Amino acid sequence: MRPRLASSSPLPLYLAAAYTLLVIYASLHPFSGWRDSGAPVTDFLFAAWPRYWSGLDLFNNILAYLPLGFIWVPTLLPRQGLWLAVLLASLLGACLSLSLETLQHFLPSRVPSNIDLGCNTLGAFFGALVGARWGALLLDGGRLHAMIRRRIGSGAMVDAGLVLLALWLLTQLNPEILLFGNGDLRGLLRALGLQAPLPYIAGQFPWVEAGVTAGNTAALGLLCGCLPRAGKYLLPAALIVFALLVKSFSLMLLMSTAGLAWATPGSLAGLAAGTLMWLAATLLPGRIRQVLAALSLMLATALVNLAPNNPYYTAILQVWQQGHFLNFNGLTRLTSALWPFLVLPWLMLLRQNSTEHPLGQ
Repeated sequence: MRPRLASSSPLPLYLAAAYTLLVIYASLHPFSGWRDSGAPVTDFLFAAWPRYWSGLDLFNNILAYLPLGFIWVPTLLPRQGLWLAVLLASLLGACLSLSLETLQHFLPSRVPSNIDLGCNTLGAFFGALVGARWGALLLDGGRLHAMIRRRIGSGAMVDAGLVLLALWLLTQLNPEILLFGNGDLRGLLRALGLQAPLPYIAGQFPWVEAGVTAGNTAALGLLCGCLPRAGKYLLPAALIVFALLVKSFSLMLLMSTAGLAWATPGSLAGLAAGTLMWLAATLLPGRIRQVLAALSLMLATALVNLAPNNPYYTAILQVWQQGHFLNFNGLTRLTSALWPFLVLPWLMLLRQNSTEHPLGQ
């Protein structure tokens, strides 16, 4: 294993904090029906091996905590030795899993399990071992990190922007939304009695779909261009292509439908229009691109919340068996709903910083 490396970037801490929060949300989703069953809270720790179990369940629990251990090792390395960082990252995963399994005792839709606890702890430990070998090299001081600094930029705001882009890719695993259509708060608005969606009209729905996709495509391209050295074309184009692959994968895996189900006339028209809007905006100064990114994102988010339900997706969702993916789908749904509202403050802070450090034109 490699020696301890000094930290020069907050990126590992940002990623570790973000992933930890996502694990907490996924483990306690749907956050409703809290009650005490009356049984001892710690009974699950001494329960026998369950009668019904599957290798997929065990694998999923190990896999979910692998990134947690992996990311926390380079986060801890600047202050701790290598093996102590591995130990602390593993203990953090174990304590987090123990806390969440205990809280699941109070959720009727969840079943605390010592098997889950063991698999989660094992996953965090394996992830920490991998993080000890490659984590710092990838995230702080290694070749990938050096390439990011050279090609995209450095500093806390750049690292926060990279985390936002990673979260955007995660949102594309949500099969329930229109193409790139983040910021859906219709469930909350319905609960508050504030939602006034547009009526579904077959001839008009493709235009709504096109508007959502176009606004988000343009916003993503402009958002990438706000990073100092990212360039105006390569990073946004690569992200869009990769996101379409992710979207296709999620539709096939999670909903057992055609991978290109997203490729409706409305979404394809919006993708083309948004790409043209983004390319035209690259001719403008950097500060104006920031403003246009925020405006495109706000308009697209407003349209997402006014859009009628897609009857095709509604029909599929009625028979959709989430099964093993229940936690994961709740996680991607939350990330998708919050993403625009995380980006807007970042753009405002970036604009404030750019008065002293202008963006590349």
